[in-house]
Amino acid sequence: MIVWRRWIFPLLLVVIFGACAAALVKIAFFPDRAESVVSPETSVTDPIVAVERGSVVNALSLSGNVARDDAYAVRGELNGTVLAVHVGEGAAVAAGQKLYTVRQDDPRKDIDVLAPEAGDVSELAIVKGQTTTVGTETYKLTPARYHLLATVDPVQLYRLVNAPTEATVTITGGPAPFACTGVGVQVTAEGTASVRCAVPADQTVFAGLPAKMDLALGQVDDALVIPVTAVQGGAGSGKVWVDAGDGSDPEERSVTLGVNDGVMVEVTEGLAEGDSIRQFVPGFVAPVEEFCYEVSPGVEQCDSGMSW
Repeated sequence: MIVWRRWIFPLLLVVIFGACAAALVKIAFFPDRAESVVSPETSVTDPIVAVERGSVVNALSLSGNVARDDAYAVRGELNGTVLAVHVGEGAAVAAGQKLYTVRQDDPRKDIDVLAPEAGDVSELAIVKGQTTTVGTETYKLTPARYHLLATVDPVQLYRLVNAPTEATVTITGGPAPFACTGVGVQVTAEGTASVRCAVPADQTVFAGLPAKMDLALGQVDDALVIPVTAVQGGAGSGKVWVDAGDGSDPEERSVTLGVNDGVMVEVTEGLAEGDSIRQFVPGFVAPVEEFCYEVSPGVEQCDSGMSW
Protein backbone atom coordinates (compact mmCIF):
# COMPACT_ATOMS: atom_id res chain seq x y z
CA MET A 1 0.00 0.00 0.00
CA ILE A 2 2.88 2.32 0.75
CA VAL A 3 4.37 1.58 -2.69
CA TRP A 4 1.11 2.50 -4.40
CA ARG A 5 0.80 5.68 -2.42
CA ARG A 6 4.43 6.70 -2.79
CA TRP A 7 5.21 5.63 -6.38
CA ILE A 8 2.29 4.35 -8.43
CA PHE A 9 -0.26 7.16 -7.84
CA PRO A 10 2.27 9.98 -8.40
CA LEU A 11 3.42 8.32 -11.65
CA LEU A 12 -0.17 7.95 -12.85
CA LEU A 13 -0.85 11.61 -12.09
CA VAL A 14 2.27 12.65 -14.02
CA VAL A 15 1.19 10.58 -17.04
CA ILE A 16 -2.37 11.96 -16.98
CA PHE A 17 -1.22 15.59 -16.66
CA GLY A 18 1.36 15.05 -19.39
CA ALA A 19 -1.26 13.67 -21.76
CA CYS A 20 -3.56 16.60 -21.07
CA ALA A 21 -0.74 19.09 -21.64
CA ALA A 22 0.22 17.43 -24.92
CA ALA A 23 -3.40 17.50 -26.08
CA LEU A 24 -3.70 21.20 -25.26
CA VAL A 25 -0.48 22.01 -27.13
CA LYS A 26 -1.71 20.11 -30.19
CA ILE A 27 -5.05 21.91 -30.15
CA ALA A 28 -3.42 25.32 -29.73
CA PHE A 29 -0.57 25.03 -32.21
CA PHE A 30 -1.27 22.06 -34.48
CA PRO A 31 -5.01 22.06 -35.27
CA ASP A 32 -6.40 19.44 -37.57
CA ARG A 33 -6.95 20.78 -41.07
CA ALA A 34 -9.45 19.13 -43.30
CA GLU A 35 -7.73 18.98 -46.64
CA SER A 36 -10.17 19.54 -49.44
CA VAL A 37 -9.59 16.98 -52.10
CA VAL A 38 -10.93 17.86 -55.52
CA SER A 39 -11.62 14.89 -57.65
CA PRO A 40 -10.33 15.10 -61.24
CA GLU A 41 -13.87 14.41 -62.37
CA THR A 42 -15.26 17.39 -60.43
CA SER A 43 -16.25 20.37 -62.60
CA VAL A 44 -17.22 23.92 -61.74
CA THR A 45 -20.50 24.97 -63.33
CA ASP A 46 -21.46 28.52 -64.21
CA PRO A 47 -24.30 29.86 -62.05
CA ILE A 48 -27.64 30.02 -63.79
CA VAL A 49 -30.47 32.49 -63.12
CA ALA A 50 -34.05 32.53 -64.34
CA VAL A 51 -35.60 35.41 -66.25
CA GLU A 52 -38.21 36.86 -63.92
CA ARG A 53 -40.66 39.72 -63.76
CA GLY A 54 -39.91 42.65 -61.51
CA SER A 55 -39.47 46.39 -61.20
CA VAL A 56 -36.47 48.51 -62.13
CA VAL A 57 -36.13 52.04 -60.76
CA ASN A 58 -33.31 53.99 -62.34
CA ALA A 59 -32.77 56.88 -59.94
CA LEU A 60 -29.36 58.43 -59.46
CA SER A 61 -28.31 60.75 -56.63
CA LEU A 62 -25.09 62.72 -57.12
CA SER A 63 -23.13 65.05 -54.85
CA GLY A 64 -21.69 68.32 -56.12
CA ASN A 65 -21.26 72.04 -55.56
CA VAL A 66 -22.82 75.24 -56.81
CA ALA A 67 -20.52 77.24 -59.08
CA ARG A 68 -20.79 80.51 -60.97
CA ASP A 69 -20.76 80.36 -64.75
CA ASP A 70 -17.44 81.13 -66.41
CA ALA A 71 -16.58 84.58 -67.76
CA TYR A 72 -16.70 85.06 -71.51
CA ALA A 73 -15.23 87.63 -73.87
CA VAL A 74 -17.47 90.27 -75.42
CA ARG A 75 -16.31 91.57 -78.80
CA GLY A 76 -17.06 94.86 -80.49
CA GLU A 77 -19.69 95.06 -83.21
CA LEU A 78 -18.87 98.55 -84.45
CA ASN A 79 -16.10 100.36 -86.26
CA GLY A 80 -15.46 103.76 -84.70
CA THR A 81 -13.98 105.71 -81.82
CA VAL A 82 -14.78 105.30 -78.12
CA LEU A 83 -16.33 108.55 -76.89
CA ALA A 84 -16.88 107.51 -73.25
CA VAL A 85 -16.57 104.54 -70.91
CA HIS A 86 -19.36 104.43 -68.35
CA VAL A 87 -18.25 101.53 -66.09
CA GLY A 88 -15.02 100.58 -64.39
CA GLU A 89 -13.07 97.36 -63.90
CA GLY A 90 -14.96 94.92 -61.67
CA ALA A 91 -18.27 96.77 -61.92
CA ALA A 92 -21.49 94.82 -61.40
CA VAL A 93 -23.87 95.66 -64.22
CA ALA A 94 -27.49 94.93 -65.00
CA ALA A 95 -28.81 93.61 -68.27
CA GLY A 96 -29.15 96.50 -70.74
CA GLN A 97 -26.95 98.87 -68.73
CA LYS A 98 -24.85 101.34 -70.78
CA LEU A 99 -21.19 100.31 -70.82
CA TYR A 100 -19.51 102.64 -73.31
CA THR A 101 -20.34 104.89 -76.25
CA VAL A 102 -18.86 104.59 -79.74
CA ARG A 103 -18.96 107.17 -82.56
CA GLN A 104 -19.54 105.00 -85.56
CA ASP A 105 -17.64 105.88 -88.75
CA ASP A 106 -20.18 104.98 -91.41
CA PRO A 107 -22.89 106.03 -91.12
CA ARG A 108 -21.60 108.56 -88.63
CA LYS A 109 -23.58 108.43 -85.37
CA ASP A 110 -23.08 107.85 -81.64
CA ILE A 111 -24.13 104.43 -80.34
CA ASP A 112 -24.33 103.21 -76.74
CA VAL A 113 -23.06 99.66 -76.16
CA LEU A 114 -25.21 97.83 -73.59
CA ALA A 115 -24.54 94.85 -71.30
CA PRO A 116 -26.05 91.68 -72.82
CA GLU A 117 -26.95 90.35 -69.36
CA ALA A 118 -26.32 90.97 -65.68
CA GLY A 119 -22.85 90.20 -64.42
CA ASP A 120 -19.44 91.54 -63.45
CA VAL A 121 -17.18 93.37 -65.89
CA SER A 122 -13.51 92.43 -65.98
CA GLU A 123 -10.46 92.93 -68.23
CA LEU A 124 -11.89 96.14 -69.64
CA ALA A 125 -9.81 96.71 -72.79
CA ILE A 126 -11.12 100.08 -74.01
CA VAL A 127 -10.46 103.71 -73.07
CA LYS A 128 -11.82 107.04 -74.23
CA GLY A 129 -10.45 108.05 -77.64
CA GLN A 130 -9.51 104.50 -78.62
CA THR A 131 -10.32 103.19 -82.07
CA THR A 132 -12.41 100.04 -82.02
CA THR A 133 -13.25 97.60 -84.80
CA VAL A 134 -15.67 94.75 -85.30
CA GLY A 135 -14.37 91.60 -83.57
CA THR A 136 -12.07 93.40 -81.11
CA GLU A 137 -12.32 92.03 -77.57
CA THR A 138 -13.60 94.91 -75.47
CA TYR A 139 -14.18 93.30 -72.04
CA LYS A 140 -15.09 90.09 -70.25
CA LEU A 141 -18.35 89.47 -68.48
CA THR A 142 -18.86 87.00 -65.64
CA PRO A 143 -22.62 86.41 -65.80
CA ALA A 144 -24.76 86.41 -62.68
CA ARG A 145 -25.72 82.82 -63.46
CA TYR A 146 -25.00 79.68 -61.45
CA HIS A 147 -24.96 75.97 -62.08
CA LEU A 148 -24.57 72.76 -60.13
CA LEU A 149 -21.68 70.50 -61.06
CA ALA A 150 -21.80 66.96 -59.66
CA THR A 151 -19.25 64.20 -60.15
CA VAL A 152 -20.35 60.78 -61.38
CA ASP A 153 -18.57 57.45 -61.43
CA PRO A 154 -17.81 56.61 -65.09
CA VAL A 155 -19.35 53.14 -64.59
CA GLN A 156 -22.72 54.90 -64.18
CA LEU A 157 -22.57 56.66 -67.56
CA TYR A 158 -24.68 54.02 -69.30
CA ARG A 159 -27.48 54.84 -66.88
CA LEU A 160 -27.32 58.46 -68.04
CA VAL A 161 -27.99 57.65 -71.70
CA ASN A 162 -31.17 59.53 -72.66
CA ALA A 163 -31.06 61.35 -69.32
CA PRO A 164 -33.86 63.88 -68.67
CA THR A 165 -33.26 67.60 -69.14
CA GLU A 166 -34.29 68.39 -65.56
CA ALA A 167 -33.09 67.29 -62.13
CA THR A 168 -34.01 68.06 -58.53
CA VAL A 169 -31.44 70.02 -56.52
CA THR A 170 -31.25 70.05 -52.73
CA ILE A 171 -28.75 72.50 -51.24
CA THR A 172 -27.29 71.54 -47.88
CA GLY A 173 -28.75 73.92 -45.31
CA GLY A 174 -30.53 75.82 -48.06
CA PRO A 175 -34.09 76.39 -49.26
CA ALA A 176 -36.57 73.77 -50.37
CA PRO A 177 -35.52 71.50 -53.26
CA PHE A 178 -35.96 73.04 -56.70
CA ALA A 179 -35.68 71.94 -60.32
CA CYS A 180 -32.59 72.72 -62.39
CA THR A 181 -32.61 72.61 -66.18
CA GLY A 182 -30.31 71.84 -69.07
CA VAL A 183 -28.91 68.63 -67.59
CA GLY A 184 -25.80 67.60 -69.49
CA VAL A 185 -23.08 64.99 -69.07
CA GLN A 186 -19.45 66.04 -69.43
CA VAL A 187 -16.51 63.63 -69.81
CA THR A 188 -12.94 64.94 -69.92
CA ALA A 189 -10.08 63.46 -71.92
CA GLU A 190 -8.76 62.03 -68.65
CA GLY A 191 -12.01 60.13 -68.11
CA THR A 192 -13.44 62.31 -65.33
CA ALA A 193 -17.21 62.46 -65.63
CA SER A 194 -19.62 65.05 -64.27
CA VAL A 195 -23.22 66.16 -64.65
CA ARG A 196 -24.12 69.84 -64.91
CA CYS A 197 -27.42 71.70 -64.74
CA ALA A 198 -28.40 75.37 -64.63
CA VAL A 199 -29.78 76.93 -61.45
CA PRO A 200 -32.92 79.02 -62.16
CA ALA A 201 -32.44 82.78 -61.96
CA ASP A 202 -35.08 83.13 -59.25
CA GLN A 203 -33.09 80.95 -56.82
CA THR A 204 -30.68 82.65 -54.44
CA VAL A 205 -27.49 80.59 -54.27
CA PHE A 206 -23.80 81.12 -53.61
CA ALA A 207 -20.73 79.62 -55.23
CA GLY A 208 -19.26 76.72 -53.28
CA LEU A 209 -22.47 75.55 -51.61
CA PRO A 210 -22.62 71.73 -51.36
CA ALA A 211 -25.71 70.24 -52.95
CA LYS A 212 -27.29 66.99 -54.11
CA MET A 213 -28.63 66.33 -57.60
CA ASP A 214 -31.39 63.73 -57.95
CA LEU A 215 -32.08 62.34 -61.41
CA ALA A 216 -35.22 60.32 -62.20
CA LEU A 217 -33.95 58.26 -65.13
CA GLY A 218 -36.86 55.90 -65.58
CA GLN A 219 -38.98 53.23 -63.92
CA VAL A 220 -40.71 50.07 -65.15
CA ASP A 221 -42.95 47.62 -63.29
CA ASP A 222 -43.87 44.02 -64.10
CA ALA A 223 -41.08 43.86 -66.67
CA LEU A 224 -38.71 41.03 -67.62
CA VAL A 225 -35.50 41.69 -65.67
CA ILE A 226 -32.07 40.07 -65.48
CA PRO A 227 -28.79 40.93 -63.71
CA VAL A 228 -26.56 43.38 -65.56
CA THR A 229 -23.72 40.88 -65.07
CA ALA A 230 -25.51 38.53 -67.48
CA VAL A 231 -25.40 41.00 -70.37
CA GLN A 232 -22.52 41.72 -72.70
CA GLY A 233 -23.05 44.97 -74.55
CA GLY A 234 -23.91 48.61 -74.11
CA ALA A 235 -26.94 50.81 -73.83
CA GLY A 236 -30.01 49.59 -75.65
CA SER A 237 -28.82 46.15 -76.76
CA GLY A 238 -26.57 43.28 -75.77
CA LYS A 239 -26.05 39.54 -75.69
CA VAL A 240 -26.88 36.87 -73.13
CA TRP A 241 -26.14 33.15 -72.91
CA VAL A 242 -29.23 30.96 -72.62
CA ASP A 243 -28.87 27.59 -70.88
CA ALA A 244 -30.95 24.70 -72.27
CA GLY A 245 -30.54 22.65 -69.10
CA ASP A 246 -29.33 19.51 -70.92
CA GLY A 247 -25.60 20.00 -70.48
CA SER A 248 -25.09 21.46 -73.95
CA ASP A 249 -23.23 24.69 -74.62
CA PRO A 250 -25.31 27.79 -73.90
CA GLU A 251 -26.92 29.64 -76.80
CA GLU A 252 -25.68 33.17 -77.48
CA ARG A 253 -28.73 35.37 -77.97
CA SER A 254 -29.21 39.07 -78.79
CA VAL A 255 -31.52 41.08 -76.52
CA THR A 256 -32.97 44.57 -76.46
CA LEU A 257 -32.52 46.41 -73.18
CA GLY A 258 -34.55 49.05 -71.35
CA VAL A 259 -34.27 50.67 -67.94
CA ASN A 260 -31.08 49.90 -66.01
CA ASP A 261 -30.53 50.58 -62.30
CA GLY A 262 -26.93 49.37 -62.21
CA VAL A 263 -27.89 45.97 -60.75
CA MET A 264 -30.86 44.77 -62.80
CA VAL A 265 -31.81 45.66 -66.36
CA GLU A 266 -35.09 45.44 -68.24
CA VAL A 267 -35.24 43.15 -71.28
CA THR A 268 -37.79 44.24 -73.87
CA GLU A 269 -36.98 41.68 -76.59
CA GLY A 270 -35.11 38.40 -76.92
CA LEU A 271 -36.07 36.51 -73.74
CA ALA A 272 -39.19 35.02 -72.20
CA GLU A 273 -40.17 34.63 -68.58
CA GLY A 274 -38.68 31.44 -67.15
CA ASP A 275 -35.72 31.27 -69.55
CA SER A 276 -32.47 30.21 -67.87
CA ILE A 277 -29.36 32.25 -68.57
CA ARG A 278 -25.82 32.44 -67.32
CA GLN A 279 -25.49 34.86 -64.44
CA PHE A 280 -22.12 36.07 -65.74
CA VAL A 281 -20.96 36.62 -69.30
CA PRO A 282 -18.01 34.46 -70.44
CA GLY A 283 -14.78 35.80 -69.01
CA PHE A 284 -16.51 37.83 -66.30
CA VAL A 285 -14.79 37.60 -62.92
CA ALA A 286 -17.35 37.63 -60.16
CA PRO A 287 -16.55 39.48 -56.93
CA VAL A 288 -14.42 37.25 -54.71
CA GLU A 289 -15.74 36.85 -51.21
CA GLU A 290 -13.24 36.36 -48.41
CA PHE A 291 -14.11 34.43 -45.28
CA CYS A 292 -11.97 34.24 -42.16
CA TYR A 293 -11.84 31.82 -39.24
CA GLU A 294 -9.78 31.36 -36.11
CA VAL A 295 -7.23 28.55 -36.32
CA SER A 296 -5.86 29.10 -32.83
CA PRO A 297 -6.36 31.61 -30.03
CA GLY A 298 -5.50 35.02 -31.49
CA VAL A 299 -4.56 33.57 -34.91
CA GLU A 300 -6.92 34.11 -37.85
CA GLN A 301 -6.76 32.63 -41.34
CA CYS A 302 -8.60 34.01 -44.36
CA ASP A 303 -9.48 32.17 -47.56
CA SER A 304 -10.96 33.51 -50.77
CA GLY A 305 -14.21 32.33 -52.21
CA MET A 306 -14.58 31.16 -55.78
CA SER A 307 -14.88 33.48 -58.77
CA TRP A 308 -16.48 32.33 -61.97
